[in-house]
Amino acid sequence: MMDNPQYPFSHTSNDLLFSLDGENSRKTLNYEVVAQSAEDVQDIQNAPAVSMGPYLIDSGQTQLLTTISIYAQRGEVREQVRLLYMNAVALRIWKAMGKRPNLIGAKHRPPKTALLAFGVPFNE
Repeated sequence: MMDNPQYPFSHTSNDLLFSLDGENSRKTLNYEVVAQSAEDVQDIQNAPAVSMGPYLIDSGQTQLLTTISIYAQRGEVREQVRLLYMNAVALRIWKAMGKRPNLIGAKHRPPKTALLAFGVPFNE
């Protein structure tokens, strides 16, 4: 495999996944990873569990509550002190709320160490 020019050694497992299935495999990355800095988390309104529910109620979009899935995990550096794993609906709402998420990646599902912060658990 490492001698194969189609899959150079520098490729990651995600590169291989995407090349095997093209655009369809990108759809399997259900969660965008949003990094929040130490400064971001000091503002309580940057916590989805605090601000997203009231926003949906005030905007008359409570039907979306059953489609949102946000997981949180503690980061390891000051620039990424909290990681949020947001599904597409949650990210769209977050942006509509005027937030400017720092997107750092995508995953099929959140890591097992992440905790459900707001919404409903992911499903396959």
